[in-house]
Amino acid sequence: MGVGKCLDKVQPVRILVVEDEQKVANALREGLQGERYEVIVERTGEGAFFRMTTEQFDAILLDLTLPGRDGIEILKAMRERGMKTPVLVLTARDTVQDRIIGLDSGADDYLIKPFAFAELLARIRALVRRGRVTETPRLAAGDLEVELITRKVTRSGQPIELTVREFELLEYLLRHQGQVVSRELLARDVWKETARTTPLDNVIDVHIARLRRKVDAERPVKLIHTVRGVGFMLREGEP
Repeated sequence: MGVGKCLDKVQPVRILVVEDEQKVANALREGLQGERYEVIVERTGEGAFFRMTTEQFDAILLDLTLPGRDGIEILKAMRERGMKTPVLVLTARDTVQDRIIGLDSGADDYLIKPFAFAELLARIRALVRRGRVTETPRLAAGDLEVELITRKVTRSGQPIELTVREFELLEYLLRHQGQVVSRELLARDVWKETARTTPLDNVIDVHIARLRRKVDAERPVKLIHTVRGVGFMLREGEP
């Protein structure tokens, strides 16, 4: 039994496949799903980068030649943002210089097409083990700390009591610290609402207001900010 099957009993191993060739993408999806990995496929650089910055993955399989933003640009942008998700580059570029560029840009591993599926699985297992060992169970911003396992929230050491939804909202904002998060993203990723005929804007605004009162009330440094006409941002000081 592979690592994908073992870990799946605890939580699914999520893999983002970034590949513009439909045949290759479909083959990777079917093969990895057969090993019980949860697989998301993106065929453009822009679509892939949006997924990377709004969702959590255990590993990314990245082709370098993509429509729009190419794989090297994506790698550099990921690492500049501090994203540590393991990346395995899958490419037909097989020169030593190509490999050096890919690794120097932030890739964790490099596999030349065509490749044996068994070797791909072995490399994915190694990346997932490495990534999960180093995954931090704590998120922080300034004096705000969130323990993801115990769901304990403190600011300056003082406990903050949150509802389940408020905790999910705060975790999402912390994972996107320094980035503007729209109401549409919150509706999709926190509320998991994708088919509503009416927007959740009022509901989201109420939860943000309650969360802000608990996190920022009577604090000299505010963490949760409204970016007028766009959404919200969590960061120390004004955005």
